Amino acid sequence: MPILWTEPMYRRRPRHFWLRLLAVVMLVVIVASLGVSAAVGWKLTHPERLAPDKTPTDAGLIFHEVTFKSRGDGLALKGWSIPSQADGVVRPSKREIILLHGYRKNRLQPEADALGLAAHLARSGFNVLMFDFRNSGYSEGQVTTVGLLEVQDLLGAVDHLKQNYSDLSIGVLGFSMGAAVSIIGAAREAGIQAVVADSPFADLREYLEENLSVWSELPHYPFTPLILRLTPLMTGFRAEGVSPLGEVARFNRPLLLIHGEADQDIPLKNSQRLLEAAGPARARLWTVPGAGHVRSHQVRPDEYRTRVTAFFDQHLPAR
Repeated sequence: MPILWTEPMYRRRPRHFWLRLLAVVMLVVIVASLGVSAAVGWKLTHPERLAPDKTPTDAGLIFHEVTFKSRGDGLALKGWSIPSQADGVVRPSKREIILLHGYRKNRLQPEADALGLAAHLARSGFNVLMFDFRNSGYSEGQVTTVGLLEVQDLLGAVDHLKQNYSDLSIGVLGFSMGAAVSIIGAAREAGIQAVVADSPFADLREYLEENLSVWSELPHYPFTPLILRLTPLMTGFRAEGVSPLGEVARFNRPLLLIHGEADQDIPLKNSQRLLEAAGPARARLWTVPGAGHVRSHQVRPDEYRTRVTAFFDQHLPAR
């Protein structure tokens, strides 16, 4: 029986078959990329809540729970009011420090030992307000906007203090996202008189374009551009609305910037840009060798506390 030679199957496929197959593969890749980007964008703006696992009692502090409303949309925000105190006795003070936590954290900000810092401030003559931003800890809210609406939470805290106490001098100390919020909030609210910003980003849109892959754990291309385009469509949150760099020109209060030199999450150049924009007459920058993101207090606790306390002592008058 003769053996018939046949052309391999792939050679007998018509050309348009391979074009259609390529188009289908490309379509699948595009749809998958869009789906992954949408899911990541949703997750980044809806992070898992972390409930505080300590209270000021663990630091030997007198405190009471507070609830106040965010300015604008009226979300209920939960926090702790810690009065100035020494040896278990409240010492009345007209100086108040608001502590602001970072993205995906709560009022405790454990990497920075915010509770330990609050204890030091309370024992140094300051009242302290610690609270959870929207969609964090025990506060209300469904979405995290990385500073866009969190500024309204800070302004709500200022409103709460003004309504309940008279003649307060108010300072703010923020970490990471909270540091960016502290700068923007002070530029918009005259009631804030001094700011310490630990590890802020300079401009959220620029930062995400360069560093979103750090948080998404996905390759920069094509996912970062897709996430930045899809997230506003799903949440209404636009990164362009969060720019400490754009606000700092209107910022006429004293500003102490703190940044770890080993910060890989929000690089040091962010604080350097803010310092340059604010100018040496209003701002100073302290960099901490070997400190990662919001870990300067952890690396240099004594110097950190000394610098922060001296800064607020200088710029918040004791009325």
